[in-house]
Amino acid sequence: MPAIDVAGEFETIQRLLKPLAHPEWARGLADDVAALPSRPGHDLILTKDAIVEGVHFLPDDPLDTVAQKLLRVNLSDLAAKGAEPFGYLLACHWSPRCGWPEREAFVAGLRRDQAIFDISLLGGDTVKTPGPASFSATLLGWAPSGAAVSRAGAQPGDLVFVTGTIGDGWLGLQAAQATLSLEPERMDALEAAYRTPMPRVEFAPVVLGLATASADVSDGLLADAAHIAEASGVSLEIDLERLPMSAAAQAWFEGRVDPQAALELLAGGGDDYEILLTVPAGAENALRREAERRHLRLTCVGRVVEGRGLSPRYLGQVITATRTGWTHG
Repeated sequence: MPAIDVAGEFETIQRLLKPLAHPEWARGLADDVAALPSRPGHDLILTKDAIVEGVHFLPDDPLDTVAQKLLRVNLSDLAAKGAEPFGYLLACHWSPRCGWPEREAFVAGLRRDQAIFDISLLGGDTVKTPGPASFSATLLGWAPSGAAVSRAGAQPGDLVFVTGTIGDGWLGLQAAQATLSLEPERMDALEAAYRTPMPRVEFAPVVLGLATASADVSDGLLADAAHIAEASGVSLEIDLERLPMSAAAQAWFEGRVDPQAALELLAGGGDDYEILLTVPAGAENALRREAERRHLRLTCVGRVVEGRGLSPRYLGQVITATRTGWTHG
């Protein structure tokens, strides 16, 4: 980790980050590299996401939840590929608002999720910036050689499923910004979904065993369905009326005068970090059994057909969605 501010950086590394490091492979965070052993019969799967203050998290979001979200959005990518996570590289760009208490809070969030997901810090970098604060993580995981699921395997006749619920991330941002009006417990649930989404790591073995294609729902269910359709050279028909909603999202939805438009907003909002996957029709029962074993909600939201691209539908009619999801500049 090359020094920018010797006192600040090395104190942060030694006092805060070193206790999170893998006891062997991270070399005590005293080197410029980590040394990872190979795992026979497996591919090393890597993913990287960055989050920026004012873009991916709010300026007043607690930094422990920012750290957790950073890890979880990456863990979600690994889960969608069927990979088993084991460690991460971290880059912290501390702004002036990131004093020692804020750094301690950030590391507390990392420590909490390291314990939950059984991962370790392997190395990285810390620097100062005039702002805004930003952080990135590279997550590493293992999948059996050649078996990691991609977006490109969906076949006509497959069914399209999604785990959990859709729309809470988008609504949660509004709750965190106090631009939403629901009962306090609904608001709290939505804010938690926005700040600390739960990656479906426990479902990764099922994805590996049954899915023909998959993606995590980060840009929006419709946008990520379109990504699968494009990569696979097929069409995905998505039935908006099947969209799974939490109790809080349902409470919001019941107050809308245009149900179709409301469903489009939920399906295009993004930040849900559920798994969208396609499976052969004959694997539906096995998929549902695996979800039930994990007490995980699972919903069939459409099908794969001949053609190209996304085909959103509402009550049996093809529609033109005004918004499919988040796009990155």
